[in-house]
Amino acid sequence: MIIWVTGANGFIGRHLVRELAGAGHAVHGVGHGALDAAEAGRLGLLTWINGEIDAANLNALAAHGRPTQIFHLAGGSSVGVSIEHPFEDFSRTVTSTARLLEWLRGSAPDCALIAASSAAVYGADHVGPIPEIAVPTPMSPYGQHKLMMEQLCQSYARTFGLSCTIVRLFSVYGPNLRKQLLWDICSRLKAQSEALHLGGTGGEIRDWTDVRDVARLMTGFTATSPEHAFRIVNGGSGRGTSVADIADGLVRHWGSNTVVHYSGVGRPGDPASLLADDNRLRHSGFDWRIPLDRGLADYVAWFKGQARG
Repeated sequence: MIIWVTGANGFIGRHLVRELAGAGHAVHGVGHGALDAAEAGRLGLLTWINGEIDAANLNALAAHGRPTQIFHLAGGSSVGVSIEHPFEDFSRTVTSTARLLEWLRGSAPDCALIAASSAAVYGADHVGPIPEIAVPTPMSPYGQHKLMMEQLCQSYARTFGLSCTIVRLFSVYGPNLRKQLLWDICSRLKAQSEALHLGGTGGEIRDWTDVRDVARLMTGFTATSPEHAFRIVNGGSGRGTSVADIADGLVRHWGSNTVVHYSGVGRPGDPASLLADDNRLRHSGFDWRIPLDRGLADYVAWFKGQARG
C-alpha cells in the first residue's frame, strides 16, 4: 500500500514509519524537521517533505501516488506549550487537520484516515477507566484542540463519507522521547542530583504505553465499514500506574540512590487520573507486549546510550 504519515519525523511518527516500512508498505511523510535523503531512507521514508500540511505539499506527495491510508500524527504535543502559545497549538492541530480533510475530500476520498488524538480530551472529572462514550471536558488548549480535530474528522465522515478512525493515545513513552517526565527525570539523574523535586503529588495515575507497542497498534487499523465511517478507539492499556512508581522505577534502573520529593501542587491542565477503558481494543484482538518495567529499563538504557554518543 501507499501510506502517508504526517508528523513522520516526530517521536511516535518515526517508530510508526519503521513499523509500516518493515511491513513492506511504501511510506511517504510530511511534517517539520530537516531530514536528508539518507536519514529519511534509514527511517523507511521514500519521500520526505519538510513543511506544513497544506494543499501544495500534499499534491507534491501525490505525485508519487495517491495514498491508501494516511496516519495523521502532526499537531501540538504539549499541554504546557499549548498554554503558553494557544494559537500556535490551534494552528498545528486544528488548522492542519482542516487542510488535510479538505484535500482528502477533493483528491483522495477513498483514502482511510487514522488520526492520533489524546486522552487529554477527557479532562479531569473521571475516576477509574474512561470509556470512549464519556463526555469530553478538556482542561487545556491542547485537549480542546484535539477535541476540535476529532469533531472536524467526524463532520467530514458524516457529510462526505470519508473513513476516519480516531485513536485517543494515553501516556506514550519509549526510546527517542526527549521531553516530558521520563526525559526530565533521566536528565536529572545524569546530573547526579541527590534529590529530585517534582511537581504534583506523585499519586497522579496515567496509562503508560510503550511507543513500540503504539506503533503496532496504529498499523492495525484499517478502513472502517461504510456504515461506520467514523469511530473512536482508546489507545490505552487499561492499566494505571502512578507518577511516583514511574519515578521510582527509573531511579532503580539507573542504579541510583536519589530520593524523589513532590511539591504536592498539581500543574494547570493536569488531571489526577487518565486511565483507558480498553474494552474496544481488547475486542479487536490487540495485545500489549512490552511490560512497563521492561519499557522503563529500555528507556534508561537508550538514554544512557544517546548521552554517551
